[in-house]
Amino acid sequence: MQKTFFILGTIFLLLACGQEEPSVEFIENKQMLSPEERWGELFIAVQTAGVFPDGKTFVDCEPKYPTDQILSSYYTVKGEPEFHLRAFVLENFDLPPDYGSDFKADASRSMEEHISALWPVLTRQPDEPTNGSLIRLPHPYIVPGGRFREIYYWDSYFTMLGLQTDGHTDMIENMVRNFAHLIDEVGFIPNGNRTYFMSRSQPPFFSSMVGLLAEIKGPEVLKEFLPQLRKEYDFWMRDADQLSEDQPAVSRVVQLADGQILNRYYDDRDTPRPESYREDLETAEESSRPAAELYRDLRAACESGWDFSCRWFTNSQDLHTAVTTQIIPIDLNSLLYHLESTIATAHEQQGQSDEAVAFRTKAAARKAAIHAYCWDNEKGFYRDYNFQEAAFTPILSMAGAYPLFFGIANQAQADRSAAVLQSEFLREGGFTSTLIKTGQQWDAPNGWAPLQWIGYRGLKNYGQDSLASDARDRWLSNNEAVYQQAGKMVEKYNVEDAAASAGGGEYPLQDGFGWSNGVSRRFLAEKDREQ
Repeated sequence: MQKTFFILGTIFLLLACGQEEPSVEFIENKQMLSPEERWGELFIAVQTAGVFPDGKTFVDCEPKYPTDQILSSYYTVKGEPEFHLRAFVLENFDLPPDYGSDFKADASRSMEEHISALWPVLTRQPDEPTNGSLIRLPHPYIVPGGRFREIYYWDSYFTMLGLQTDGHTDMIENMVRNFAHLIDEVGFIPNGNRTYFMSRSQPPFFSSMVGLLAEIKGPEVLKEFLPQLRKEYDFWMRDADQLSEDQPAVSRVVQLADGQILNRYYDDRDTPRPESYREDLETAEESSRPAAELYRDLRAACESGWDFSCRWFTNSQDLHTAVTTQIIPIDLNSLLYHLESTIATAHEQQGQSDEAVAFRTKAAARKAAIHAYCWDNEKGFYRDYNFQEAAFTPILSMAGAYPLFFGIANQAQADRSAAVLQSEFLREGGFTSTLIKTGQQWDAPNGWAPLQWIGYRGLKNYGQDSLASDARDRWLSNNEAVYQQAGKMVEKYNVEDAAASAGGGEYPLQDGFGWSNGVSRRFLAEKDREQ
């Protein structure tokens, strides 16, 4: 099996070299290459041999010596009888730091106090010069925690909700400025600030972050970050001028049958993910599909943040049937509606009426397309749409609450959506991500903090206050039960049985945890205001 992995890995590495590079002007040296390109045969050997249980460990390691020196040494000694791969790695690389390992939960603290105490633990100072895969950021930031040692794009918005509640305005501004820095330097916001994330983004919450900062500091913030908002939009709409009837999908844009344009999740590469290299090789080996096609769909699912969920599968129980790039996601297009609307508002504040009208028109067109393709009038809920099949996907998910969160639904649609949220998604411990148990972490019985906030605020936007408060309180009770039992805030929760841990995924349940802290802290404040 390992020999097969090695052969496949070598082939895919060669293919990777033929992929279009991200539009990044500052990649000038080997340090800024993705790890599989930088370390070549050594990378393949380490990842396929399972030197570390978690594939993310090696790609986060810090080299002790220059790249060429390490590789020269590897090629010299790898054939020797006494050669030991793990020992070689430990001799030439520093393992990633185990941040927060000395933090001890205080059982006498309330959950609220525990969350506040975690902010310093999850804080990273401006990055020092590095020789590893980390992309330096100029301002302090909050990480999710656990194996997630870097900033993550969409996580950060939900983390900011708690930072705002606790009065950490400076940190919110620092994080927004870090994302603006990435947009200026890279051309977009990567999944996280690692070189191996340079081919994909995550759900585009930058406009929501800027809006949150504007709530605190005033509307001038929108004008200040307008250049970066425009660049973010250009990234998601890249290659739209290449769309045609013969080529209806390019990059992240899709032209539908009536000529309307919506977006999809995508990844600029179609090779195994460096941080999950062995897992992707295994998935491809078990599949009859073309490997490059499958890799692209797996990577696109990672850009969605829902990695993985039956949202993306044609067979709900089979990861190998992921067709993410065939799907118009309701969450992504709701986010881009908000981005277009925010850009329009910023142009209005600049007195640039022509640009404002242009983006209002774009937002209106997207809203109409969302209703045309993603509103299921029979079900009374918003759905993902498979544009190749010209049909809704079979999976209902909490992504259907995004149009309520961003004010896209009319009142009747919101009321019908609320009924579905209550009757089908609401469980004892909060909203379940989907209605199907698959073993994937973004499916039932798991619930995730960002989806609780999306559902809660979406319901509040349309006067469904009682249901919103009920869902919020169930989630908080779930958080509290886990906290009392384990002394932790965790990445995801089992909403059907608080006594059972959430499962699924390619790694163990992580604690910390940025967005769980942020949403719970905000929920506690909202509950206090009601009382």
